[in-house]
Amino acid sequence: MDESSPATRIPDPPPPGPVRRPGGRSAQVRRRVLDAVTALLVEQGYDALTVDAVADRSGVHRTTVYRRWRDVGGLLADVLAEATGDDWRPRDTGSLDGDLTAINREVHAALAGDPPLTGALIAASFRSPQAAEALRAFWADRYDRCAVIVHRAVARGEAPAGTDARALLVAATAPVYHELLLLRSGADAALAQQAARTAALAAAAGAFVPT
Repeated sequence: MDESSPATRIPDPPPPGPVRRPGGRSAQVRRRVLDAVTALLVEQGYDALTVDAVADRSGVHRTTVYRRWRDVGGLLADVLAEATGDDWRPRDTGSLDGDLTAINREVHAALAGDPPLTGALIAASFRSPQAAEALRAFWADRYDRCAVIVHRAVARGEAPAGTDARALLVAATAPVYHELLLLRSGADAALAQQAARTAALAAAAGAFVPT
């Protein structure tokens, strides 16, 4: 899913988490810790998120949490890294309008969901350089996966060759993020289709072909 969601790179400390995805007991520990991170973030906010609180909530010894994740930034980065490692792909509905609408409905559901984890993670990224970097990687990954939507649209003749996939995806999803994250308007799901349709019409007119 996209967004840009969002800069000058802020130097980060070395990555706190392991590169490999462990199995067995190590995977169970990771699951318990990451579940505790997301629960605390949603329930109490970033300021209440500490390594000790995560250790208490997860039942994992604090020295294990410190050794593996080092700090709150490392914990948040691993939550986002896990999301980047999923197998999500955008739907193929047969039309550009339909594909963009499907994405926007997923975005709307994530932002309006209960618990509001997506919004909490985005807010936390403004407080943690490591989380911000992980979030940028997440958005980049989602843009890459969604580029196929634009490729299909060009092949169907719904958009001209050379259409900038990222620019189109940002234009399609931005209204949903703006209403729900910035204005906190509680916009209904109809916005998802309206924004998608507007972006699809603009794409057909060549609005996203670089000059």
